[in-house]
Amino acid sequence: MNKDVLIFGDKDVRQVLVDGEWFFSVVDVVGVLSESSRPRKYWADLRKRLVEDGSELSDFIGQLKMESSDGKKYMTDCANLKGIFRIIQSIPSKKAEPFKLWLAKVGSERIDEIDNPELAQDRARLYYEKKGYSKDWIEKRLRGIAIRQDLTGEWKKRDVGGSREYAILTNEISRATFGVSIGEHKKIKRLDGEGKNINLRDSMTDLELIFGMLGERVATEITREEDSDGLDECLDAGVRGGNVAGKARVDAEREIGRSVVSEENSFDIVGAIEDKKLKEEILDE
Repeated sequence: MNKDVLIFGDKDVRQVLVDGEWFFSVVDVVGVLSESSRPRKYWADLRKRLVEDGSELSDFIGQLKMESSDGKKYMTDCANLKGIFRIIQSIPSKKAEPFKLWLAKVGSERIDEIDNPELAQDRARLYYEKKGYSKDWIEKRLRGIAIRQDLTGEWKKRDVGGSREYAILTNEISRATFGVSIGEHKKIKRLDGEGKNINLRDSMTDLELIFGMLGERVATEITREEDSDGLDECLDAGVRGGNVAGKARVDAEREIGRSVVSEENSFDIVGAIEDKKLKEEILDE
């Protein structure tokens, strides 16, 4: 589940976590409340009016990188819950009150999840169950998420860089583990084209998840044991961790007589169509 996007009705509301606090895309919120076909123009006009009225927008509006519809990340006007509520007061809308209640509930849940990560796992488990994934697959997927978080936690402490560097490291671990890059793996899974926004790991088979976990877990252990620092050292540790998983994969393929990396796709296409509805149902529970 993409935790960077929430659903209100049929509208996406992007969010990003910064130092333990959630910030929301102002344009997305304006789009929900104003129902304008040009929410960016509506926000530009509203922003100008607020400034003319003496509002200090810099007190509650800042710019953060968020993913756009083209898959790229751009600097976007964002506000925390307090700032969003101030904006809501400036937009006459019949949706204002239900949206405030929904947003407050979402914000509270996300804060609770920060304090208790098990709540986030429970939410993810419910999401995958409603999508029709087997319980056995779900447990592997959730374990893989925890292992991934351990690894990125190490990178964060070791001056690796930002999302671009994380992507480089992840791709090289994947290449060492599976013998193909993430992009190539997605093509094998037929995730190019309309499926480009589907998480590759949500499409992996049990075996792919297992070997993916092994590569990242070993990479984490090497990183810690050698106290790796910076991109180059963490990249070396990551590739070596991936190589361990890659060798195990090759041995497994020899024994079972087929490739671990396969076209088999665990992602339910019907589930993809219902994805937004499921996310909304889960938020309402």
